[in-house]
Amino acid sequence: MKRSKTFIITIPLMALLLGFVAYQYGYVKIRGEIQSIKEDQRIRAKTLQKYIELIAEKPLLEKKFAALTEERKADNSKLIEGQTLSLAAATLQDTVKGIIISRGGTISSERVGKPEDIGKFKAITVTIDAVVPDARALSDILYSIETRTPHLVIKELDTRVRDFRNPRELMVKLDISAMTAGK
Repeated sequence: MKRSKTFIITIPLMALLLGFVAYQYGYVKIRGEIQSIKEDQRIRAKTLQKYIELIAEKPLLEKKFAALTEERKADNSKLIEGQTLSLAAATLQDTVKGIIISRGGTISSERVGKPEDIGKFKAITVTIDAVVPDARALSDILYSIETRTPHLVIKELDTRVRDFRNPRELMVKLDISAMTAGK
């Protein structure tokens, strides 16, 4: 009988311990994993929502990019082009030389000055000595230089009469600058 009493007590006690172990290692562990899965789902849902918002912004960003690209192209048209500073200076020289020669002038010398840093850009300067037929041609040359695109700036102008007896021809020294992308 003593055995049956201990047996009667141990069986419910073992069932209780078995239930506690099943609860502890089964139910609690599964519940923790379910909560972890739900937390992962919430994080993924937030991430997915962010991606959806970014995808929705894509057309707006493309429009802004296209506008900035067009603005950059418009700004680049105001700069002297050239892969290097030497090529940009040569382009500037050719431009100014073409303006002077087309108005009846002749070039006696031309020099390239040292480039100056201006932020992301460089200012290149050329000095040109020329002979111009008259003051009207000089006026046309100056107007042409100042109003053209890419923008050219006359930094210095020195004009002298070539022959005092026949004061028609002028000797002109021009320092002309332009901006180029700093490379």
